[in-house]
Amino acid sequence: MIVLFTDFGLSDPYVGQLHAVLAREAPGVPVIDLFHSVPPFNIRAGAYLLPAYTRELPPDTVIVGVVDPGVGGDRRPIMLRADKRWYVGPDNGLFEVVKRRAREQQCHVIRWRPEELSASFHGRDLFAPVAARLVRGEVPEADLAELTTPPGAPWPEDLAEIIHTDHYGNAITGLRAISVSTTQEIRASGEVLHYARVFSEVPPGRAFWYENANGLVEIAVHGDSAATRFGFKPGDPVTLSSP
Repeated sequence: MIVLFTDFGLSDPYVGQLHAVLAREAPGVPVIDLFHSVPPFNIRAGAYLLPAYTRELPPDTVIVGVVDPGVGGDRRPIMLRADKRWYVGPDNGLFEVVKRRAREQQCHVIRWRPEELSASFHGRDLFAPVAARLVRGEVPEADLAELTTPPGAPWPEDLAEIIHTDHYGNAITGLRAISVSTTQEIRASGEVLHYARVFSEVPPGRAFWYENANGLVEIAVHGDSAATRFGFKPGDPVTLSSP
């Protein structure tokens, strides 16, 4: 199985071009569009979303991760083997949190190159063909290496920021719920938000925080948009009360 995780969005042809390459290079292999709404160019947001949304994928899944504002520059193309899954993409910090949380991991800098490689679309021309080779059981030419330390490192274990808002207006943070006590409060625009296990535990219109299905702290409003109500956008800090 090949899983796609990008900031490409779905209104442009880029995701379709990835699918076309994978259909040619790995016919019959399932390709899953996991996430194409990573905040554009936001490597750090992607880095904290990625382990949460790939943690349940089966062994030998190949994840193509592309949030790559430096494409065509000097950042290296890599394959990261982490907990029996492959992650293929740029060495720009996107895989930093996956590597840190993995029980076992090994990084490889990709030396293999296709006959034609555009300067600006390595997702299509390099990462997708490499993913196809890996899912076929082939390991392209590569050298063992360490991941490059991302700008602003060391990044925290848990990121107290909004990293994504979904189409319901729920605001996903970079905080794992296991790092937060259910007795703690979150403050947003002058409101104090308490924990609830599910939406139905609070009345319509009330804002609260909960553990989403992927283990992250998420801020929501029952029946409404937290993003609209509080003006949330990626990068906004989350303020927690003391435990």
